[in-house]
Amino acid sequence: MAQSFIFSGHLNPASFADFARRRAARLDLTLELGEFRPSSAELAVTGHPDLIDMFEMAMSLGPHDCIIFDVAREDAEGRALPVVSTMSGSPHDH
Repeated sequence: MAQSFIFSGHLNPASFADFARRRAARLDLTLELGEFRPSSAELAVTGHPDLIDMFEMAMSLGPHDCIIFDVAREDAEGRALPVVSTMSGSPHDH
């Protein structure tokens, strides 16, 4: 199974990419990195569906220097899956 993700928030792109590589390796997922910016990161993983779910959860928590607000997820056919909001409201509300 293949899934692509866009994680949005306040990111340190290098740190987030390294975190994604380590989590994907730990979960035996194939990882493809897309574009990484301070406000979002695009990536795709292939592997067992349950492990992809675990990857999404780990990435939502992120490394200590990244704050994830939203996750957009698509399946291999490009169909959007439900958006998961990890924080409600403005980051200044918290």
